[in-house]
Parts: sequence; C-alpha cells; structure tokens
Amino acid sequence: MSATHDPEPVSRQVGAMTLTLKSNLEIEFSRVFDAPRRLVFEAHAKPEHVRRWWGPHGSTMITCEQDFRPGGQWRFVIRTRDGKQVAFFGEYREIVPPERFVWTFGFDGLPSEEAGLETYNFTEADGKTTLVAVGHFTSIESRDAAIASGMEQGAAETWDRLAELLRTLQ
Repeated sequence: MSATHDPEPVSRQVGAMTLTLKSNLEIEFSRVFDAPRRLVFEAHAKPEHVRRWWGPHGSTMITCEQDFRPGGQWRFVIRTRDGKQVAFFGEYREIVPPERFVWTFGFDGLPSEEAGLETYNFTEADGKTTLVAVGHFTSIESRDAAIASGMEQGAAETWDRLAELLRTLQ
C-alpha cells in the first residue's frame, strides 16, 4: 500500500475507454469491445494480431517479440507518427485463457527500472467483451510519469485500433 492516503477514485472518458485513477498506485482502463472474449484475448496473445493494433494512431510497430507463456518475455517497439521510437517491455506472470493475463509492463521514460504490474481481465456478455486492465505502479512518481507521458490518449487510440482489427477478424 502507499504511504499516503489514497484519494477517492476518479474516472474520465477518453474516447470509448474509461480511465480510473483507483489509488495513488493504480490506474484502471476499461472498454467494451463488440467481439467475443475468445477473440479479444487471442488478439493480445498472437504477435501476428498484436503487430496490427498496438500503438496510437499513426504509429507503426517495428519490433514485436512475444513469448506468450508464464515467464515469457515480451518487447514491442513502435515508431510514432513524429518518427520517435518507443520501447515497451516486460514478462508474462500469469495466463488463464481466455479470462486474464498478468504481465510486468515498462516503457522507455519511466523513472524506475522496475516495471509495474498489469492485470488484464476479459469478461463476456451477449457477445461483447469488457476488457479491464489495471496497472499497479511501484511508486506515485512512476504512476504520475506514466500519466504525464500521454499514455491515456495513447491507450485509448490503441484500443480503437484493436476494435478496428476485431471487426476484420470476425
């Protein structure tokens, strides 16, 4: 737990995604996708899918290394629309198809060398999938650096691209 009192959760809409600052050390992202859970999970598990949607609009994935198993490493490098390269990386900790996976998550520019932990939960109702991802940060500074990086707009655009891909896979 954090050393300071956690504020009340604060939510805001960023496009079709909801972002909630759950605590001083947690950020939650959620969105409903018009696709079955199996397909939304698969889009996260297979590099041939991930390379088609990961990153904000106008970005291109130039590296997609993914060993989708507990203990497996992952590394994605994107080139942004302004030509900057950004690396994202981590390790898979838990995988329960098609319900959830947990990975460590870091990216260039975080002040800490230790990656945070992210949990992705996939639930399905009436053929639609709600994806809830919760990022657990090691410090308030790391959480705030992630927010300052523009990650909420980037995450919303990335999930827009995922929604577009899911329409083509059905």
